[in-house]
Amino acid sequence: MVSSTRPTGTATDAPSSSKSARILAIDYGRKRIGLAISDEVGLTGQPLAAIVRKNRRTDLARLRDIVKQQGVGAILIGLPLHMSGKSSEMATEATGFAARLKNEFGLPVKLRDERLTSWEAEQMAAELGLRKNADIDSLAAAILLREYLDETASDEKSKHQGRRR
Repeated sequence: MVSSTRPTGTATDAPSSSKSARILAIDYGRKRIGLAISDEVGLTGQPLAAIVRKNRRTDLARLRDIVKQQGVGAILIGLPLHMSGKSSEMATEATGFAARLKNEFGLPVKLRDERLTSWEAEQMAAELGLRKNADIDSLAAAILLREYLDETASDEKSKHQGRRR
C-alpha cells in the first residue's frame, strides 16, 4: 500500500515561510517542464501552461519571466524516485536543475518526492477529458504542489495545537 503522505526529498533550501510570496512547483522533464503556482497565502495551487523545452538558456529565461510575473518566493521541484525509493537518472537531472535554479534566481529551492503524481495526473486528465502531454505535466506539478501545501498546513496546525496544551 502506498501512503498518501510523501516524504520530503533532499532540500536545497526550504521554501520561504513568508505567506506573501508564491511557490512555483515544477514537474521537470526532458521535453516539457510542467508548472503550477500557489496563491499568495499558500492555501491553493493551480496549473500554469507547461514550457516546451528548447535549450537551457531559453528555458531559464522563460522561468525567470514567470518567477517575476507571478511573484515567486520559493520553488518546489518534483524528485522522480523509483517506486523503491531509490534515485533515478531523472532524479539526478532534477537535482542538477534545482541547483541551477537556486544559483540563477537566488530563491529557496526544495526537492520533493513526486512518485505517482504523473499517474494521478493521467487519471485526473482522463476523467476531465483533457489532452495529454503538456496538460499532464502541469497537472502533475499542481498535484505535487497541493500535497506540499496540505502537508505544510497540517504541520502548522500541529504546531499550534502543541502550543495550546
